Order: sequence, then C-alpha cells, then structure tokens
Amino acid sequence: MKNLILPLFTILLLITSCNDDDNTDNATDEGIATPLSAFDEFNQDAVTISFNGNEITIESNGLPNHTSPYWPDDNPLHIDKVANNTDVLTPGLIGERSYTLTVSTAPELAATGTTTGLGAIGISVTGVPIFNDQEGNNRPIEEVIVETFDYAGAHNGPSGYHYHIESFDVPENTTLSFDDEKLVGILSDGFLLYGRRDFDGSYPTDLDASGGHFGVTPHSDGVEVYHYHIINEFAFGNVIPLFAGQLQGTPNAIF
Repeated sequence: MKNLILPLFTILLLITSCNDDDNTDNATDEGIATPLSAFDEFNQDAVTISFNGNEITIESNGLPNHTSPYWPDDNPLHIDKVANNTDVLTPGLIGERSYTLTVSTAPELAATGTTTGLGAIGISVTGVPIFNDQEGNNRPIEEVIVETFDYAGAHNGPSGYHYHIESFDVPENTTLSFDDEKLVGILSDGFLLYGRRDFDGSYPTDLDASGGHFGVTPHSDGVEVYHYHIINEFAFGNVIPLFAGQLQGTPNAIF
C-alpha cells in the first residue's frame, strides 16, 4: 500500500490550527486540526491514508514491519521468542487482515468519556491494531496472558495479531515506542497516542485519567493539541498497557 499524504495539505492544516484564535481560547470545547505530518510515521507497506473533506481515513492490512515469533516460519521477519523467558504463544500466525478507521481532521473532546470494548480501539504506526487492557469481558490481562506477548507487546487472537502493552526493551526493538516520545498510533476517536514521555523528554504531569492532555507533540509544529500518552504506570506485574482509560472523544468504528 502507498501512503497518500499531501505535504501542502499538512502545511495548510497546521497553519489553520495556529491561526484559529477560538481553538486557542476554547481548547477544551473545539477541535484542533490533527497534525498530518504524524501520518508520515505510519508503515507505508501496511497503511494507506486518504482525505475526503474534513475526514481522514486510515486503512491497514495489519502486517507489521518488525520481527515476531508470530510470523510464519518461512517469513524473513520470523524470530524465536525473546521476551518473558517463555515460549508460550497463542494459536495462529500473522496474516493479512483489513482494518479501516475514518476520523475527523479536527477531533473534539466529548462531554463524557466512552469506555472501550473488546477488539480494535486504534491503529498503530506499524499498521497493527491497538487493543485495550482487557483480554475478555471483565477479564483484565493476567500473568498467563502476558506470557504470550512477543517483545512488541502483541499476540494473536481470533481477530488477528494485535498490541495490548508497550513493547519490551530488547535489542530487537528498533521500531516501536519504549519509554520515549514516539508516536504509537491513532485511537478511534481521532486523537493520536504517544509514548510515555513528552516532547521535551520529561514525563507529563498533567495527564487526565485516560492519559490525555493539551501539549506540543513532535508533529504539531509548536501548537498545543490534545493527544494521549501511554500512562507511566506498570500493571499486571512488569508491563504497561498502551491504553486503559476511556476515550475522551467520540469513537468511530474500526471495521
């Protein structure tokens, strides 16, 4: 797949957000244009970005650009398990899927948050879907589930290969965010998700219950935009969920 981002469109949207006084004064009420340069981070072999008026559509085949034991044995990206000192894997292998998410170019915070459900709640920069901190209805991730994750924080399931937790700090991880400010992906309400650290390398101290705040990102050209961070709190032993709160915007379907 080929990424269809237009640099001029990126510049125009950023200029709009910089010059919109209402967005600056009423940031909690009105949407601010998503910094479209963020989409340059997405895996162009898996993800296609397209624009239609005030909407952005993200399409992915779900095939990551990093190694994993969940790749078939004959795939050049297949490796043995390198995290958690276990060879436990869930059934199934990485294979092509189809995920489509359409969001606003200027997502707004909702009056109330929305609890995430099972299944994809976002699409990562690698093209792999992002899941929440639950493994089933009213069943949080437990140690026996953590053992099945590869170093990328993912395992396979009925809906395919997907991430639940932050990647592990291993030499094989050259792509994914670990304790840094890298872009992780976009959630279904249209807000971007970044790593644990802020743009300046510090841990943000003003996050809401979902890990969100208004601030400058590596892609916002100095403009403060609402975005999420991986919350810097360990859970289930020694792992950190990518997203465990409510969506603060209006969620859109991923199908």
